[in-house]
Amino acid sequence: MDKEGQKSKTFVSTFRLVLKPKASTLLVVKQKNDGLDTKNRTLTGSSNVEVSSSTGKSAPSHNPLRRNGVASQSQCSTGDAGTHTCRSDSAAERRPTSADVHIIDITERRRQAKASAKKEPPVQFLNPPEQVEVRVGERARLHCEFRSSSVPVACCWIYNRDKVVETTQRVSVRSSETQSSVEISGAGPADGGSYTIVVRNKEGTANHTVSLTCHRAMIRSLNVLVSSQSGLSADRPDPPASQPVVSQLTSVSLVLSWTGPSYDGGKAVQGYIVEVRPEGLGKTPGWTELATRCKSTSYHVRSGLDPLGRYRFRVRAYNSAGISEPSQESECVKMATTRVSRQHQQLASYDTITINSKHRVTDHYNVHEKLGVGKFGEVFRLSHKETGQVCAGKFYRARTAKDRAAARKEIELMNCLHHPKLVQCLAAYDARAETVMVLEYIAGGELFERLVDDNFEHTELTSARYMRQILQGMEYVHKQNIVHLDLKPENIVCVDTTGTQIKIIDFGLASKLEDNKPLMVMHGTPEFVAPEVISYEPVGLETDMWSIGVICFILLSGESPFQGNSDTETLALVTEASYEFDEESFEDISEQAKDFIRSLLKKDRRCRLSCTEALVHPWMISFTPLTRCSTKSLNKDKMRRFLAKRKWKKTGKAVLALQRMANLSNRPESPGSSSEEPGWSQEAEEAIESLDKQLRSEPRFRQALRDTIHPTGATARLTCIVNGYPQPTVQWLQNGNPVTESSRTTMEEEEDGLCALVLADLNPSDSGIYTCKASNKQGEATCSAKLKVEM
Repeated sequence: MDKEGQKSKTFVSTFRLVLKPKASTLLVVKQKNDGLDTKNRTLTGSSNVEVSSSTGKSAPSHNPLRRNGVASQSQCSTGDAGTHTCRSDSAAERRPTSADVHIIDITERRRQAKASAKKEPPVQFLNPPEQVEVRVGERARLHCEFRSSSVPVACCWIYNRDKVVETTQRVSVRSSETQSSVEISGAGPADGGSYTIVVRNKEGTANHTVSLTCHRAMIRSLNVLVSSQSGLSADRPDPPASQPVVSQLTSVSLVLSWTGPSYDGGKAVQGYIVEVRPEGLGKTPGWTELATRCKSTSYHVRSGLDPLGRYRFRVRAYNSAGISEPSQESECVKMATTRVSRQHQQLASYDTITINSKHRVTDHYNVHEKLGVGKFGEVFRLSHKETGQVCAGKFYRARTAKDRAAARKEIELMNCLHHPKLVQCLAAYDARAETVMVLEYIAGGELFERLVDDNFEHTELTSARYMRQILQGMEYVHKQNIVHLDLKPENIVCVDTTGTQIKIIDFGLASKLEDNKPLMVMHGTPEFVAPEVISYEPVGLETDMWSIGVICFILLSGESPFQGNSDTETLALVTEASYEFDEESFEDISEQAKDFIRSLLKKDRRCRLSCTEALVHPWMISFTPLTRCSTKSLNKDKMRRFLAKRKWKKTGKAVLALQRMANLSNRPESPGSSSEEPGWSQEAEEAIESLDKQLRSEPRFRQALRDTIHPTGATARLTCIVNGYPQPTVQWLQNGNPVTESSRTTMEEEEDGLCALVLADLNPSDSGIYTCKASNKQGEATCSAKLKVEM
């Protein structure tokens, strides 16, 4: 009742607080002393706070704001000048302050920032080129621009996923935080290939590949095209790109192999002419033709050679326009010496090899062209300085004690593998600068490459005979309790270019099994690796049998049973042992062959056939070496497509680690990059790993703290931006003393380097000099500002 005895009017107002995540939330709080002991607070709306009120005669309404599960009920009345005052009926309820609302909003912004970051890759390439073409002798420029989600940025270029591109007199590499380029002066055919740029920041890595083509004679090609259109003849081809290599020597025969011309003259090469020149005392005679219609890049010389003679060889290519200039001459071949050395080799190959630590390989062998690149080193063609015997030298990258131990391990294993179906170790050298294993030179090439030749027979019968040889070789390996762990088509090679005998090569990942000591590995080739390897379970001799089953599947169908669209998908199919026999691909394949494959591709390794059991499988028995019946020729088109795809996935250059593949598969794909690409060489991997070291930098403030003044009861937010790698650790100080978090003090750190110190409900004691100290292993940095709190 009022003084006049009338009922007082009651005004009830209900406030609804709505937090909007887009803009910074600010909840303004005004305090008004209504003459009572209780302080009432009035909420005023801002862009992110909606205040709705209703007046009238009604019961107090409930505020939807809750804190710690307790609802807050407010009563409001109208004072002088229409001012609304509000009182909470819950004494235990703490009203939301501006700091409360601010913290809620910061959390929302942080959540949105993280969600946005997940959508974008750490590095994005901006319209990168896919292919660059230049004329021989011109300047080639490969340029890529990119946008990084964070700084600093480090990058490198890898040539053919093998060698790191570095600045030389002819090559210039320039990089910044937004772009990188490679410039090659006087580019030539040898510069052609794939150039992959790898860009890394602290959030991840991305790569893009550019293909460079250097045309040997673009003008000449244009003239040839014009001549062809005019009815004139095309140009003759270039000479073969390499000198003939001699192998499979006897006293009266040998095998020559070479590389085709780099330019065919505008018309397909129709064949090769092989020439020979005897050498001896007196006047050297001229060149004579050994063969005039050789259709492949190898030739078996069976007659016409003197057992005591010495010879050199060269090759010419020809097309419809004419005959090329001759290739480089081969090295001088001594037939008589060759016969003795080959007999010696046949005996010595089964002797135990002792590692020679007193000499280098170059003391006894001449080193010639590179034959291949692997994860553990490079392979070169060698020739013995005294006998002329052609060999293959595996040069290990034994830079550390661990690498050298791995090289010695393979050499020691080779001493246990003396079998006609296995490549043989002839010598080994371990000098301070290098470790080299000398192996017999096998000139026949990969088995699968031979099978697609139109002149080569490929039937289910021949496939069974090849599988029998593989099983015979692996049976001997397994009897030594050794597991190969990298069986695949690239490691099955033909002894010569005309026969059907094969050998198994590359025991770089092989291991000897020990009793009561489980062996678990994390390496292999996705299409051929067994499920237990992916699951990181103990492996055994049965692990090789899975790979043999995959090889047999491909041999008969030309298709890979577990090939997915990516390495991740392939590994998933392998883990599930999920495959099927395509009706078209296996239309002409017997049920016994399918059963043979099924008996090997079993998920449980204990259920797979052993080599001994596989050799007596009905399919093997029905197709013995004495079988004379012929079977239908198998279609080679799918095999050709399989091999074409393998050329881009060639893991003979580098055996991928499964864990690394899993990591790479989780990275965002960039334009031009593909999970189908082959693995990096060790040199390339080391360069990519070094990018992380290049990123390391001491903390640096991109935006420093600023002096600020706030009234008592307000909220202060001190912000700065600091960069550094590894991510700096941040500490806040007030007047030199550490600041600790409390109910009104909050510290925030964002992934982009934004650091903030939020002080709510300020009082005079909060005044002072505030310092942000950032530190990591590379160093530390500080920035300071003055906060003044006024009454």
